[in-house]
Amino acid sequence: MKFIGAHVSAAGGVENTPLNAQAIGATAFALFTKNQRRWTAKPLSNESIRRFKENCASAGFTPNRILPHDSYLINLGHPEAAALEKSRAAFIDEMQRCEQLGLMLLNFHPGSHLKKISEKDCLVRIAESINLALDQTTGVTAVIENTAGQGTNLGHRFEHLATIIEGVDDQSRVGVCLDTCHTFSAGYDISTPEGYDATLAKFDAVVGFSFLKGVHLNDGKKIRGSRVDRHERLGEGVLGIETFRMIMKDARFDSIPMILETPDPNRWAEEIRLLKAMME
Repeated sequence: MKFIGAHVSAAGGVENTPLNAQAIGATAFALFTKNQRRWTAKPLSNESIRRFKENCASAGFTPNRILPHDSYLINLGHPEAAALEKSRAAFIDEMQRCEQLGLMLLNFHPGSHLKKISEKDCLVRIAESINLALDQTTGVTAVIENTAGQGTNLGHRFEHLATIIEGVDDQSRVGVCLDTCHTFSAGYDISTPEGYDATLAKFDAVVGFSFLKGVHLNDGKKIRGSRVDRHERLGEGVLGIETFRMIMKDARFDSIPMILETPDPNRWAEEIRLLKAMME
């Protein structure tokens, strides 16, 4: 079974997110547990936590269908000590917020070397950052999102993801989220049957499907290998609608949250219906 949804608004409180997801016909959803463009936020209130859990239960969203995302400011591979510590503290706070909400996953972008340290050293720092967060939390898995490779961002090669995972002490609590737009922009062809099969065979060989914990379903605006992260509505970009049909028919993507981050929230309900119809 496929769990399909979108990254819904948390306006008015995290307790509104399951209701917003239910309203668009979602069977999964993503959210920010705090403002994604600020370093700090006031603690979650007991009332918000209680209502979030109640609304999830009433709408049928179990924790394995929910893929929260951390702040965009966090860089777990930052080359400078003070900024690295600030990112690590913020990430631990995000993990703890998930813990409070009864969630089991936290999706994040791995980090950037900023041309100040080597890729290898940056990947080591990211793994160390994950270890620190796992040591201070329980029950939440750190889910590394592959990137398009824009700027100095790492995570655009499957080998980067594998290296980070190898450096994590408790590999039962680390995983990967594959973003379709990022994958294509990073240079992997998933737009043709041959390319799709080859790309996923490489992912399985280098990383392993056992680590796949989520998917972001986005078409893209830029050509393959551009390393530019620009999402597009399904079927209106360079990946094309058949890419998503292949994914919807692929049992390897069963039982994990599959999240739309396409640019028009008003069309999410339509896109969810489209994806569901591809499974029939």
